[in-house]
Amino acid sequence: MTSNFLLRNSGVVLKNRPGLQTLQKAAMSLFILLVSCVTAYAQSVVTGTVTDKENTTLIGVTVSVEGKSVRTLTDANGKYAINVPADGKKLTFSYVGMQTLTLDIDGKKILNAVLAQGNELSEVTVVGYGSVKKSDLTGAVATISAKDFNKGPLIAPDQLMQGKVAGVQMINNSGQPGGATTVKIRGNTAVTGSGQPLYVVDGVALSGNSARPSASPASVGGVKASPGGGIGAAPGGNPLSFINPSDIATMEILKDASATAIYGSRAAFGVVLITTKRGASGAMKLDVNASTGVSNIMNQLDVLDGDEYRSALSKYGLTSGDYGSNVNAMDAIMRSAYNQNYSVGLSGGNDANTYRASFGYQDQQGIIRKTDLKKYTASFNGNFKFLDSKKLGMDVTMISSQYGENIAPITNDAGFTGSLISQALTWNPTRPLKNPDGSLFIENGRIINPLAMSEAYSDKSKVSSILGSISPYYKITPWLEYRMLVSLNYSSGVRRSSTRSFINIEGVQAKPADNFPGGYASYSNSEVLTQQFTNTLNFNKEIASKLNLNAIIGYEYSNFVNKGTNMSASGFGDIPVDYTDVLQATPTNNRRMSSFNDPTTELQSYFARAIFNYAGKYLLTATIRADGSTRFGSDNRYGYFPSFSAAWNMRNEDFLSNVEWLDQLKVRVGYGKTGNQEFPSGSSQRRFAFGYDQGGPTLNIINNENKKLKWQADEQMNIGADFGFFKGRLKGSIDLFRKKTTDLLFPKTPEYPAAKDGSVTWFNLPGTILNKGIELTLNGSIIDQTDFSWSLGGNATFLKNKVTDFPTFINTGALNGQGLSDVTLEVIQKGLPMFAMVTRRYEGLDANGFSKYTDDGYTYYYVGNPNPSVILGISTDFRYKKLTLGLNFNGSFGQDIYNNTANSVLPITNLGTRNIASALLNSSIKESLANPIAASSRYIEKGNYLKLANATLNYNVGNIGKTIKGLNVYVNGQNLFVMTKYSGFDPEVNTDKSINGIPSAGIEYVPYPTARTFNFGVNFSL
Repeated sequence: MTSNFLLRNSGVVLKNRPGLQTLQKAAMSLFILLVSCVTAYAQSVVTGTVTDKENTTLIGVTVSVEGKSVRTLTDANGKYAINVPADGKKLTFSYVGMQTLTLDIDGKKILNAVLAQGNELSEVTVVGYGSVKKSDLTGAVATISAKDFNKGPLIAPDQLMQGKVAGVQMINNSGQPGGATTVKIRGNTAVTGSGQPLYVVDGVALSGNSARPSASPASVGGVKASPGGGIGAAPGGNPLSFINPSDIATMEILKDASATAIYGSRAAFGVVLITTKRGASGAMKLDVNASTGVSNIMNQLDVLDGDEYRSALSKYGLTSGDYGSNVNAMDAIMRSAYNQNYSVGLSGGNDANTYRASFGYQDQQGIIRKTDLKKYTASFNGNFKFLDSKKLGMDVTMISSQYGENIAPITNDAGFTGSLISQALTWNPTRPLKNPDGSLFIENGRIINPLAMSEAYSDKSKVSSILGSISPYYKITPWLEYRMLVSLNYSSGVRRSSTRSFINIEGVQAKPADNFPGGYASYSNSEVLTQQFTNTLNFNKEIASKLNLNAIIGYEYSNFVNKGTNMSASGFGDIPVDYTDVLQATPTNNRRMSSFNDPTTELQSYFARAIFNYAGKYLLTATIRADGSTRFGSDNRYGYFPSFSAAWNMRNEDFLSNVEWLDQLKVRVGYGKTGNQEFPSGSSQRRFAFGYDQGGPTLNIINNENKKLKWQADEQMNIGADFGFFKGRLKGSIDLFRKKTTDLLFPKTPEYPAAKDGSVTWFNLPGTILNKGIELTLNGSIIDQTDFSWSLGGNATFLKNKVTDFPTFINTGALNGQGLSDVTLEVIQKGLPMFAMVTRRYEGLDANGFSKYTDDGYTYYYVGNPNPSVILGISTDFRYKKLTLGLNFNGSFGQDIYNNTANSVLPITNLGTRNIASALLNSSIKESLANPIAASSRYIEKGNYLKLANATLNYNVGNIGKTIKGLNVYVNGQNLFVMTKYSGFDPEVNTDKSINGIPSAGIEYVPYPTARTFNFGVNFSL
């Protein structure tokens, strides 16, 4: 009471004071204003959860109040809480790859949101040194993301896209874990080299070389040998094996020259851009993937068992060759192979800085005994922004790995004695593999026990790799950005191979009478280094009313180093250690050593690209790149690679604006020129090799100079259209292309024609290779309901290949095995497709059981084409509530395969000593045991196939408690079945039968068989 009284009295007294009345009014006005402000900005808290249509919670979704600067992010559980001003009416939810959603608040305290997949046309596509919206693309570019990839324990990234992209054929050359693959984009054009596309990982262009030392033949004591132990050249490894497929977010395949020209002299065979996963702003997130599985051989060759062999001996009246047993030698060298695969990814960040780190471990056994691959990977990438303005930023990427392989004694070019598969196939099934006392049976002759070979042979490689890049950038203005990229990609490989002295291989088996203790070993190492320095300036701005310019100019310098050594020795004897640890324990004259260091290749490039977009309707892209390469001759050091393309977004025209069922209709046309410098470093220079003979050091010329040597030129025209209907329910594209390849790079050897000094001279052949075709892609959402959906997609490519204006012909495609010494099958010749099969035309057996040929075998005919005329991929997904089944098929049609295995490994002449193909006994005419082994069209088979390459049954369990988020459990199968009439292991085959660097295609020769794999796995987030 006292206080109130005093206040009242104070008020009376104050009231009578001069000037205080004005101050009192001002105070009252300020109070009223403050109350008004508090009322106006009274806030309410809205909470909720954000998920996708599959009820998976989404982490890091931006939640904002429309028209206000208030925003927040969803946490690790997909939940959010946001303070909404009293005048806030709507919440907006945005997330990368999803459609932005705006919801009315309407006084609600809980507001959940379900986001749909993003509009494809607004998604950003990487196109080389930059990115554009899909709606702005003018070239033939295909994008596949993690949700589209093939599933399962895959070793390398190229396996993710098999069957997924029109115009792209991907073949697993070998069933060996980590084995090489063949990837062709729009057909065969390579006269030398691999013809593989250029791979670019997070802006870093890879060299394409594998640091795994090769098993090239060498000479040891006058005996042709190899790092594998004197048996032939082993298949190569996959240079992409150092990347963990689980770390990949997207892959863009640039197919036509208008898209690839910005990579200039390295883009003749297409470009594959690989983007690894990035962190997202929000709470720290841990992604876990784990799987395990088992593999067995997909298909066995039909050879005789013991009882059938005895019957065959009786049919032919042979009295020897029956040893009384029933043995399956293929089973003896094979096994059920187990795999396990684990990866974890840790990511998080905020609006300014994001990061992601991952770790992986993969252990994949091979279905052949003593073969496997173990891989350890670690990666980190960070995206950081500095300054209050966030104009300064830096992207950091690091990918490191180490993988080790146990490699089987399976080779591309050995005779019947020198490869494990041929040894097992031809083993007499009536003869035991072991002696009565359990020891391995070793014959005193040339027939090799495959089980003994497996025990005698050891071939181990280890490759360590690191790819690191740092890319600082500065946004000079909102529409102008400078970026620099500095990268290093280094790999080193070690390979230790040995063959024990007890195995009966010539040059390896111990011969006491000749004072040769036997045994063979080699130690090889190699190093591959690529350095890249890139500077770019990006411009993206509306330069006139409705006219936007997206442009880039850049400078790039790269250098490439490739070097290695090999040491080999023979004559160890049966000492109880690994031969590769004691190379010095051999006679001096039984040791060999070699080393190489290719001339460092330097590549200096200038490039520019401009994309004009007028009103979202009319698009024009122009690109130019100038490459200066030390691989070219001094008179042609620089090559220039332009491209032009245009597109018309017809859907954005007024006359189609009211067509509700039409989502997209865009027509594209493009022309460009690219090059190829996939030939040995120093090929344009005069090069020498150091050596040593009895007279001392030697210096021999190995390469003649050619100052005029230049890049291979590839010109390509492309006309295409993209379309979409019914609000995303049906979409696709069609492309017609014509690719012309000229100035073909080729090594002129003494045999073709005789070269001065007996050395190689590289030059540009005056021939032309034409590839043309049609690509179709179609994807449809047939049923799209809450509880059930069904989608179906497919792609088909129709190809034609022809060599024109060719002045001569080139032989390649070596055939191997008994009776086929120095025999070739394929030619590159005017009027024929690439690698045309030219040999005798087989006309069946005569009455005496001998082969008949047209013109008695003196005339060779074009009888086979290894190039497919149709490449096919089909994918379909069924979803019922939380259960999803995905099926992926791939196939090709129209190609021929030469079955070199049937020709020389399993002929009728084996009967009595070795096994034969069962089909030989089904002929109506009894084939003579004296029928000579010869190459002919008899062994050319249709290679048409359709394979269920991948199937995955997935159950989305969802969240479990407060810790485990988005739990998925799945069962996966690979190579489940193949529909084909081909009699070999697998029509998806491409044994390397090259000659002097000239590639081949479509030949099968006792490859490592394909495995059928079943896996069980889980993935979830914490």
